[in-house]
Formats: sequence, structure tokens, C-alpha cells
Amino acid sequence: MTYSGDVTPGGAPAVRELDRLTITKVSVGPMDNNAYLLRCRDTGEQVLIDAANEAPRLLELIGDGGLTAVVTTHQHMDHWVALEEVVAKTGARPLVHADDAAGLPIEVETLTEGDTVAVGDCALEVIHLRGHTPGSIALLYRDPSGIPHLFTGDSLFPGGVGNTHQDPERFAELIDDVEHKLFDRLPDETWFYPGHGKDSTLGAERPALPQWRARGW
Repeated sequence: MTYSGDVTPGGAPAVRELDRLTITKVSVGPMDNNAYLLRCRDTGEQVLIDAANEAPRLLELIGDGGLTAVVTTHQHMDHWVALEEVVAKTGARPLVHADDAAGLPIEVETLTEGDTVAVGDCALEVIHLRGHTPGSIALLYRDPSGIPHLFTGDSLFPGGVGNTHQDPERFAELIDDVEHKLFDRLPDETWFYPGHGKDSTLGAERPALPQWRARGW
């Protein structure tokens, strides 16, 4: 089945098989949060991006394969409701950017710009995107035999950047970081996976960047 990235709360996961990595996307909780389980196809090691909600459902998805880490994209509560239970049940390392660490309910290990998170033999690059929260991050997987894959949390969606609560300074930080660290660095075919809703590509969104900047949100 062709991967579309379309998931619904309580619905079936969407699964994307890359040469070296399997990406499983599921919608959880009342705010339709996306959680992403990444599995290295060579080693079987797994990493979860955003233990957002519905811990039993996420644990069922993880299965008997174990979990090496949970990466939280930012400190907003709807992205970590299930974190404590998932970490307790799996022993996974909880990871978050240092600037958002104080906003999580458990002790965590911290990340910073340019760090890598291993998923078996695969690697995710940490990209710090200020504005939605001080320590929001995106995670970049550069597929050696395909397109780049980018997990953007609530910093980038189809149609615009994340909410900066009508704060011009925070919006300027976010639009600058998204433009310079993502759009200026990565090709149009880069597929991105947001914290809520549908996926998109940088190429589909790139023509609207001037409009986003002009409207201020």
C-alpha cells in the first residue's frame, strides 16, 4: 500500500518502508497528535518521536522489539502525556532539547543543535528551531538511497509554521530558523512529518514562504 501519511484518532497506523528504516505514524489523544515509531530494518532497534498520549496503544505498537529512546520534539504537554509510562515500561532514554527540559514531567537527557540520535544503524540529526517553544527541534533522516525525511514537531505544518501566540519576536525566530535551517538546506523532495495532521514536502510549501512571513503567522 502506498504511504499517504493520513491517520485519524483511534485509526490504523500509516507505515512507510524505506530501505533501512520503517516509519510508523499514528494519531493519539484528543488533540490528534502524531507519534512516530522508527525502526532500523537491519538491527530492529526502535525510537519513538513524541510519546504524546494513549500509552497502552503506543506500547502495543512498540511491541516486543524494545525501545532505545523517546525523543520529545518540544515541551508542550500534549506531546508528552504518555512519556512517563512509556519510559517506565520500556527503559527507553527520554531525550529533549536542553532549553525545553524543565517543561517535562521526568528527568531527561538533553540534546542540542547538531547532535545525532541513533536508530540502530540509522541516524537522526537534531535541528534546533526556536519560536514555538525555546527548545523545539526537528529531526532529519538523510536516507542514503532516497529522499530526506524530516520530523518537525509543531514548528512546521502544511500551510505555515507553528503557533507563536501572536508574539512578533517569537514568530521572527521561528520563520527565520525554518527558512534558513530547513528550506535553505534541504531539497524540495524532502518529506516532512508534523506533530499534528497531514504530511507535506518542502517543495509544496516553499512558494508560500513569503506569504507566511508577510502575514506574521
